[in-house]
Amino acid sequence: MTELYLEDLAVGQTFGSGRVRVEAAAIKAFAAEFDPQPFHLDEEAARNSIFRGLAASGWHTAALTMRLLVTGAFKPAGGLVGAGNEISWSRPVRPGDELRVESEVLEIRPSKSRPQQGLVKMRSTTFNQNDEPVQELVANLVVRRRAAPEPSRPEPPIGREA
Repeated sequence: MTELYLEDLAVGQTFGSGRVRVEAAAIKAFAAEFDPQPFHLDEEAARNSIFRGLAASGWHTAALTMRLLVTGAFKPAGGLVGAGNEISWSRPVRPGDELRVESEVLEIRPSKSRPQQGLVKMRSTTFNQNDEPVQELVANLVVRRRAAPEPSRPEPPIGREA
């Protein structure tokens, strides 16, 4: 797939991803290393928690979302480089869930201080197999420009050579 530059993008443009299935063993392995809370590690403890069953860490969901974004249809020139984001989780991800991501361009801003790039604000919603949102990520991404605009040069005063 062709890399996309800032000039190739438009507000409202959307991009999809493939799918990834979440297994209980992967939920526990991620949690054991990065978020070792009982409701991510043990079915019995999870049943007695706010989640009422084993649930993936939100950070596991974020990592799976990142993988789906990297392997999905949106291929910005220079890669997916973040410059800040907001993330929220609306429902737990369970063993057996199949996730996919839909992304929409919300805003495009050429950089004034770095004319070779710009910022793209993008909303990426992660859905489960029932088309229920499980995560929303609004990220500012650094995207390269195809060609930096030439700086304007002032005209020399009349009667003087440049």
